[in-house]
Amino acid sequence: MDAAVDDLRLAVRPKDEQRRHLLDDGRLELDTNPVENQIRPIALTRKNALFAGNEIGAENWAMLASLVATCKLADVNPVDYIAATLRAILNGHPKSDIEDLMPWRFKQPSSIAA
Repeated sequence: MDAAVDDLRLAVRPKDEQRRHLLDDGRLELDTNPVENQIRPIALTRKNALFAGNEIGAENWAMLASLVATCKLADVNPVDYIAATLRAILNGHPKSDIEDLMPWRFKQPSSIAA
C-alpha cells in the first residue's frame, strides 16, 4: 500500500518549476486551445498536400504554404507580396539583392494616393 501512495504522490507532485507555477499562479492558463488554434492550419495544409497529385506537386504545395505562413508571421498580405515579388523578378531584380525580396522586408503599398 505504501508503494502505491508513493507512486501517487510522485504523479501528483510538480516535477519542475513550470508546473509549480501553474499550480501557484491562478492567472496562468491550463488549456492549450490558443496553441492548438495556431497549429490547426498547418495540420490541415499537411492533409491537403496529400492530394497534390505527385511528389513535385506536394513540394510546390509545401513551398507555397511555407511562404504564406512566413508572410503572416511578418504581418504581410501574402497575395500582395507574391504579386509584387513576381513583378520584381520579371522586371529584372538582381539575384545579388535577393534578401530585399523576403517577406519581412516587403513594404506594403500605401493606401493613400500621392
